Amino acid sequence: MKFVRYGERGSEKPGLVDADGRLRDLSGHVFDIAGEVLTRLGDVAAIDPASLPLVSGDPRLGACVGQTGKFICIGLNYADHAAESGMEVPPEPVIFAKYTSAICGPNDPIIIPRGSEKTDWEVELGFVIGKTAKYVSEADAMDHVAGFCVVNDVSERSYQIERSGQWSKGKSSDNFGPTGPWLVTPDEVGDFDRLSMWLDVNGERVQDGSTATMVYRVPFLISYLSQFFTLHPGDIISTGTPPGVGLGMTPPRYLKAGDVVELGIQGLGSQKQVCVNDV
Repeated sequence: MKFVRYGERGSEKPGLVDADGRLRDLSGHVFDIAGEVLTRLGDVAAIDPASLPLVSGDPRLGACVGQTGKFICIGLNYADHAAESGMEVPPEPVIFAKYTSAICGPNDPIIIPRGSEKTDWEVELGFVIGKTAKYVSEADAMDHVAGFCVVNDVSERSYQIERSGQWSKGKSSDNFGPTGPWLVTPDEVGDFDRLSMWLDVNGERVQDGSTATMVYRVPFLISYLSQFFTLHPGDIISTGTPPGVGLGMTPPRYLKAGDVVELGIQGLGSQKQVCVNDV
């Protein structure tokens, strides 16, 4: 099942995408795709889509999950991306946060911060926690996943790398976390270890990879993270990017106002963002 949230920012309604690709309203059954609703998505998925009202027009899509408490990212999780960044694959996962104020809809603009000259792109496989996870084993890890989604881990490289401290300040500007369009349940995703993923800038393919080259896989990440802190329904984990980011190009290439970024992952939909300068 593909779940969505649609409408004006801050007032999104829950919905789903039926077998014909039509958006249907779920607000008569659940308050949002968030919180405790994520613990019972199986029951929600059992609702006959034909019984739900069709949504007219072409509404804005919000982030595919609401009320996110933690937005956790895994760095250098593709060996070939680590190499293009001039870094080694770490012996344990690199963990950093995108602050939740960065979360936005999949087609909302990328806002280039004031003074930024190195805003970059990263297509990533994201997943959303659906059941509280603490000290979870790898064998049981997937019982805690509500679904998968596309994430663009937008990054300001000078803030991230050149200005000391933690990575989060280069990862968390407004609209640096486009998420969605859909939250796709694991039964529909199938083999999440073999999903093709891509990203274009102004129509040019710059990232063309697969989750098959991921170093630390989803069940391991859930187990690993849950040893350090409790994961709650609605938490987003973004699992790293394949090669092809602007930082790794010769010479490096970064986004500017007017650029168009399009990205997607097999079975999880696509995103499209226009870059604008912050005011």
